[in-house]
Amino acid sequence: MKRYLFLALTVMTLLSAQAQTAKQVLDKTAAIVGRKGGSSASFHMSNPKQGSTSGTISIKGAKFFASTPEAKVWFDGKTQWAYMASTDEVNISSPTQAEQMTMNPYTFITLYNTGYTTTMKTVGGQYQVHLVAQNKKRTVKEMYITINKNYLPTHIKMFNGKVWLDIKVSNFKAQNQPDSKFRFSQKLCPGAEIIDLR
Repeated sequence: MKRYLFLALTVMTLLSAQAQTAKQVLDKTAAIVGRKGGSSASFHMSNPKQGSTSGTISIKGAKFFASTPEAKVWFDGKTQWAYMASTDEVNISSPTQAEQMTMNPYTFITLYNTGYTTTMKTVGGQYQVHLVAQNKKRTVKEMYITINKNYLPTHIKMFNGKVWLDIKVSNFKAQNQPDSKFRFSQKLCPGAEIIDLR
């Protein structure tokens, strides 16, 4: 009996240490990616429903600006402006967390502390952190984040209950970003029709 109790305690300790290690890795990653001055990166995003696209993203706290050949999205932490090249329209909205995540792969830097169970393993010399929502009603139910030894994310996969969104990240740069970069100006898309959906 003592042997089984010892074994059970050892397994529980290892699982607890693994979860703590996953959080430590995410904490270090969040500190780098979410640096106060901001940062930028390139990305390639794909899912079975919408196909794939590549672009660049700049972030600063909750703010982001993402640019692809099909669209440009500005988010100042509250309001989002989405310019669609195909229709020459700018849609203004107040996006949900899930909607923000479809354009900002770095949303996980605050998400992991809000009701997700974390585990981690090493894959190809990188950390792979697995997040599972404790509340099954969460829009983002599951997520995998692959992080290199410099604590930079290289691959993010998130599941919203219907499809997996796959995002590869590269060319990360710690660069100060002006606040003006995250707000839309009519000068950026002259002639575009503005549609307020708030």
